[in-house]
Amino acid sequence: MTIPNIITLMRAVLVPVIVWALLAGAWFPAFLLFLLAGLSDAVDGAIARTFDQHSELGTILDPLADKVMLVSVFVVLGYLGQIPIWLTILVVSRDVLIVVGIVLCFMIEKPVTIRPLWVSKANTVAQIVLAGLVLGVRALDLSLPEVTLGMVWLTGALTAASALAYVMQGARHLATENTVPSRKA
Repeated sequence: MTIPNIITLMRAVLVPVIVWALLAGAWFPAFLLFLLAGLSDAVDGAIARTFDQHSELGTILDPLADKVMLVSVFVVLGYLGQIPIWLTILVVSRDVLIVVGIVLCFMIEKPVTIRPLWVSKANTVAQIVLAGLVLGVRALDLSLPEVTLGMVWLTGALTAASALAYVMQGARHLATENTVPSRKA
């Protein structure tokens, strides 16, 4: 187990603690833990690059920990009425759609290589910024309704665009000939 993988696992352990803090109304601790999770993501990546500690496990764990963190925070923020429920549904639905598409391709023996699209990367940044903004506004007792509303709409647009891009990419993949070589006796 590499040091970056250990850091990633520690970040994953923060998810239920952040969810608990949010549900308990402990906004400042939730905000600090969210920032710590973000910092740990940067640190594990820097260590992996600097000390060549990339691993196959890390390529799965790191994005999974990030996704579990974001989806969990979005679900709780939606439940608490801190972000629109339509946005929570859109964020979760996009991720479910991607997972279902990957599983479907695997089941019909047309596996996909997962490569994030630029719109997906922009979407992830927008989701992180929005979650951090909402948590920070509550934790620090700020009032930034225009900024928050702008981020809600930007995040919604990028999430929808990302979902559409993945659906189109999946449709193209499914329309191609099966690239698995046939086995002739």
